[in-house]
Amino acid sequence: VQLQASGGGLVQAGGSLILSCTASGIVIGDYGMGWYRQAPGQQRKWVATVTRGDLTNYSDFVKGRFTISRDNAKNTVYLQMNSLKPEDTAVYYCRALGGPDGEFWGQGTQVTVSS
Repeated sequence: VQLQASGGGLVQAGGSLILSCTASGIVIGDYGMGWYRQAPGQQRKWVATVTRGDLTNYSDFVKGRFTISRDNAKNTVYLQMNSLKPEDTAVYYCRALGGPDGEFWGQGTQVTVSS
C-alpha cells in the first residue's frame, strides 16, 4: 500500500496550493481520508477529514481557508489551501483510516509559506 502525496512547495502568504494524495494498493472509497501536518519541533496535528460518505470536517486553524475533497475514480484525495499563512508551513501527510485493512500514512509533502 502506498499513499503518494504531492503538490507542496514554496508560496507567498495569501497564496494557494493544492495537495494531492494518490493511493495504490487500497481503494480510498473504502476509507475515510485525512490530512495532517507537522511543523518543525511540533507534534503532528490533524487538519481535515473526509468520510466515506463525503462528510468533511476541519480543524479550527484551517476552517474557511482549506477544502478537502476526494475523487474515488482517481483514487485520490485533495487539499485545496487558500489564504495561506506562514504558520501553515509544515510537512503535510495524508492518511487512510477506518477501512478494511487498517490505516495507512503517506510520506509527506513540504509546504512553505513565506511572509
